[in-house]
Amino acid sequence: MNTTRNLKKGLLVFLGIFFSTALWAHGGAAGTDTDQCKFELEPSHWIHYTAYQPSAYPAEEFCGSLPGTSTKTQLVFDYQDMRYRKMSVEFEVTKEPEGTRVFFLPSQKHKAGTVNLELPNGVPEPGKYLIHITLVPDEGERLDAHMSFKAGGGQAVGRTNILLYVFFAFAGLYVFYLSHGGFKKLIDNALASLKK
Repeated sequence: MNTTRNLKKGLLVFLGIFFSTALWAHGGAAGTDTDQCKFELEPSHWIHYTAYQPSAYPAEEFCGSLPGTSTKTQLVFDYQDMRYRKMSVEFEVTKEPEGTRVFFLPSQKHKAGTVNLELPNGVPEPGKYLIHITLVPDEGERLDAHMSFKAGGGQAVGRTNILLYVFFAFAGLYVFYLSHGGFKKLIDNALASLKK
């Protein structure tokens, strides 16, 4: 009876962790303290960044490493601090270490707090890139932030791939369940006790 209770608790914990939205948010980082996809503009003031390559890697989010080059790339920036929404923001992406400009969006206001930059042809070649964000207040000092990323690393392991791995793991367990009488009996007894 104790084994069944422990099995039930373990299954619930596994399902809770696996399907937790906080675990999957921002590429698996649980919370903003461990979120690697953010720029610090000032102490305790952040802009969150997510990259997408929808043509080559649909439904996958990226941050510090983009798997493809020369493919449509979207860079999405979110800032929740209301005062940043009143400032003009300038975006630039450069190839490093050369500093060659790949993309530039002149200074403008984004009152919704979200900026979606589209690079129709992505980045031109594999290597290191730097995102420059400059906030221009109506008066006072400009705020600059930088974040680097690498491009051209090949297929990334995203949520879709992890779900496929989990599916095949469960399929393997099901085959094992069908082919081993002792394991089948243990699982059947555990399921019977769960129904009670």
